[in-house]
Amino acid sequence: QVQLVESGGGLVQPGGSLRLACSGSGFPFERWEMSWYRQAPGKQREWVASSSPTASTAYATYSDAVRGRFTIARDDARSVVYLQMNQLKPDDTAVYYCKGAYGSWGQGTQVTVSS
Repeated sequence: QVQLVESGGGLVQPGGSLRLACSGSGFPFERWEMSWYRQAPGKQREWVASSSPTASTAYATYSDAVRGRFTIARDDARSVVYLQMNQLKPDDTAVYYCKGAYGSWGQGTQVTVSS
């Protein structure tokens, strides 16, 4: 079955960096758009970034909140999508989820930005 597993979260100081990874299985990874979302305490889940399927016209899109600081990238050979997060701010604190085939979600990974 479709499975997504996130990793790489943790505690980081403001201005620091983290790289999240989401490993997919049970579907043809290269054919699907892969996305990252996040949900902060007491707030709705929000979209962060998306990466196009490899066979289509390439695109990477970002929310206004993270554009210029975060980068999404994919390694289809390993069925992994990454989210490189730089210049982290306390407002980036959230559980980060990846979304893949057929609307599937991972279990999430906690990112905490605090001094």
